[in-house]
Amino acid sequence: MAIIEIDKHLLLRAYTREDHEALFNAVDSSRKHLNPWMNWVAKTTRPEHSLEFIENTINQLREQEALALGIFLNGELVGGVGMHEWCHDTKRAQLGYWIAADYEGKGIIGKSLTAFIDYLFSKTNLNKIEIHYAAANIRSGNVAQKLGFRLEGIIRQSTLRNGIAEDKVITGLLKSERLANPG
Repeated sequence: MAIIEIDKHLLLRAYTREDHEALFNAVDSSRKHLNPWMNWVAKTTRPEHSLEFIENTINQLREQEALALGIFLNGELVGGVGMHEWCHDTKRAQLGYWIAADYEGKGIIGKSLTAFIDYLFSKTNLNKIEIHYAAANIRSGNVAQKLGFRLEGIIRQSTLRNGIAEDKVITGLLKSERLANPG
């Protein structure tokens, strides 16, 4: 089981089936906050949907397709980080992340992603990590920039947000860049 201890209060760990209700509750309590940016939120309407997600993440990890971890603050599930679109040939993957509304703006995502990125570069043989986000999601853009991701391009009207085509921003971070600037 993947576990990343960030400090005495903050921990990233692989989801277990027993986490499904806590995961559902964290998403459900932040539905209004998350829904504009994440299409999967609207499809998560029952705890069973969170259980299906967790079971999928367990299978994806076994097949080395993805890695999803919950963010736990003082034992409470408050968000998640994930690596998906794992391409072993080119040694690259994409990051995804979310935080419950009550925990936004507290530096938890920044700390969690810093630890997760370091983990991914040291344990998975990745050479590149990308963050893709809707251009309107300024907060995600700020996260990527603070973590040292470089703008690689904008793909026009290539993502749907609330049924409307919007521009997708692509950012990337190379392992060599992270090693040169670990801060």
